[in-house]
Amino acid sequence: MASLAEKRMEDAEEHVTDPQARPEELRVLEALLFASAEPIDQATLAKRMPEGVDVKAALAQLQAEYAPRGVNLVRVANKWTFRTAGDLAWLMTRETTETKKLSRAAIEVLAIVAYHQPVTRAEIEEIRGVVTSKGTLDVLLETGWIRPRGRRKTPGRPLTFGTTEAFLSQFSLEALGDLPGLDELKGTGLLDSRLPSGFNVPTPSDDPTLREDEDPLEPGDNLELFLAPVAEPEEGAGKDSDSEGAAKDSDSEGSGASEDDGKDSA
Repeated sequence: MASLAEKRMEDAEEHVTDPQARPEELRVLEALLFASAEPIDQATLAKRMPEGVDVKAALAQLQAEYAPRGVNLVRVANKWTFRTAGDLAWLMTRETTETKKLSRAAIEVLAIVAYHQPVTRAEIEEIRGVVTSKGTLDVLLETGWIRPRGRRKTPGRPLTFGTTEAFLSQFSLEALGDLPGLDELKGTGLLDSRLPSGFNVPTPSDDPTLREDEDPLEPGDNLELFLAPVAEPEEGAGKDSDSEGAAKDSDSEGSGASEDDGKDSA
């Protein structure tokens, strides 16, 4: 009695089509292209093909055979290779979430906005004691954790910033009042236990209503950010103008500056 393996081999042989039904050069060409990890040029293929074969014509014929299939024969930089059909490329797409760590400067600015909102860029710089790169604000605006609230009723009418619902969701807060207070910050080691006398942590407010010193945003103030790719830190960048007029122009622009931790944290 034939073994199971022998029976399967016999069944397979019954279904094998006659190799002669398809030109041998196409089978060889097909095998070479499938086995290669890189695209192959026509000259290299010709060296491996039987003598007298018109490789150019064989490639054209093989390309036509694969045109309606899920895998196509394509030419890339004068070399030949098999690729997934263009209309099926979406099947090979894999979506991933890339986690990016906020810089120290961005964390500091986010904390200031959260506790001191509504706050302008100039006020953020005054609290931090260093210049705030526009790229830092752009990163936080891009995350959706802060937003322009209004304009301060001062010369230059600078933008004021506040946090968003996305900020509360990200940090699992029901309300801004759930942010840690002075004692909690000391307990976690985020604040030095020997603080200057009179030091306090502001109590943030969830009230979205504009303050008396804020004007509503004007059309176009909900700026669309066209963030530029991260660039090399700029050399010798000076402190931005302290005038609120300059702050207005800078805050309203859509271009993204580079994230410069050294400049922000120095």
